[in-house]
Amino acid sequence: MPPEPLSILASTIMPSAASPAGASVKPRGWPLLRLGFRPFYLAAASFALLAIPLWIAMFLGWFAPEIGIAPVLWHAHEMLFGFATAVVIGFLLTAGQAWTGLATPRGAMLGALASLWIAARFAAFAAPYPVYAILDLALLPIIAIVFARLLLRAGNRRNLPLAGILALLALANLAFHLAAMGIVDISPLAPLHAGLGLIVMIECVIAGRVVPLFTANATPGLKLRVHPSLERASLASAALAIGLWVFAAPGPVTAAALVAAAVLHFARQWQWRPRVTLRRPILWILHAAYAWIPLGFLLLACAQVGWTGSSAGVHALAIGATAGLIIGMMTRTARGHTGRPLQASRVETAAYVLVMAAAALRVLVPLAAPQWLVHAIACAAIAWCAAFGLYLYRFGPWLLNTRLDGKDG
Repeated sequence: MPPEPLSILASTIMPSAASPAGASVKPRGWPLLRLGFRPFYLAAASFALLAIPLWIAMFLGWFAPEIGIAPVLWHAHEMLFGFATAVVIGFLLTAGQAWTGLATPRGAMLGALASLWIAARFAAFAAPYPVYAILDLALLPIIAIVFARLLLRAGNRRNLPLAGILALLALANLAFHLAAMGIVDISPLAPLHAGLGLIVMIECVIAGRVVPLFTANATPGLKLRVHPSLERASLASAALAIGLWVFAAPGPVTAAALVAAAVLHFARQWQWRPRVTLRRPILWILHAAYAWIPLGFLLLACAQVGWTGSSAGVHALAIGATAGLIIGMMTRTARGHTGRPLQASRVETAAYVLVMAAAALRVLVPLAAPQWLVHAIACAAIAWCAAFGLYLYRFGPWLLNTRLDGKDG
């Protein structure tokens, strides 16, 4: 991260609810299709609420659909390339407009993109596997091109690496489907791990911008010292550790890289002063979720030397970090972009606690008591569904209606 003051970063992340930008622009079109976060957040939360019960039913043998791949592969793929990717797309199509001052897809174009995502989710169950694969593969390259062109038109080269990560996600998704269909001779788990690693890299980049910024803005008198050298080292260490985890054989070298990444990311977060956020749920959820990144790296390091299975580290990154940051950013950005105050209500706070509980149940309980694995998974699923059910209860009507302040977006 370049040595930019937080006050400068503030204008490049996203407009606040009180921002005068666009004050003279009257709303036009169906509210759901005015800005990228609206359909993709709504679709992602709805899918989160449905997909996990489906997975539990498959896991327990209550439901055995013909989907062309093992149920565990469907579950892992859909949580990454369905749920998490939808949120990333919604966020970037929204933040991209704030970063560049240029319009992102809206109206019919945005509706077509969201419909393509929805069609792929249904095709997993209702169409032959190649049809599902084609529909699923189509969206990410389109979004990568749209986002890259937007940044290039605005001369915003600083965020081009995010477009590159989207392109790499598309390649990982392609590798997964080719492996699943037996066209390439690799384990389908490898591209899934690559996809998770790329999403974690997006989280590391975005969190490094927004978490210290939000923390400083919400804490009067707080002056954070964000060291550029530590920022660069933590991002580089994460990229190296993830690359070795995905592509290298398990062993002490990869374990050492993962431990180094964990230490650097813990140090990175410590300079953001997480303790000052304990009275602000809309902030502490971001810090709590980010803390799962170094923990996930440590657990993956333990798996490299045979102390644990890899599942604990994978789910620490997938539920604790990814879902935690998702619920935090989905609430914050949806509040800001619907013209509402950036303060979490009891409903949002309960959703935050439930996602963190789901992560603890899925990751920590099986480590402490492996014989409780099935019960821990079931309880984690209940907490997860309750969290995203609360999100839909609170934010569903807001996403479907015009901003509270009457502005466009």
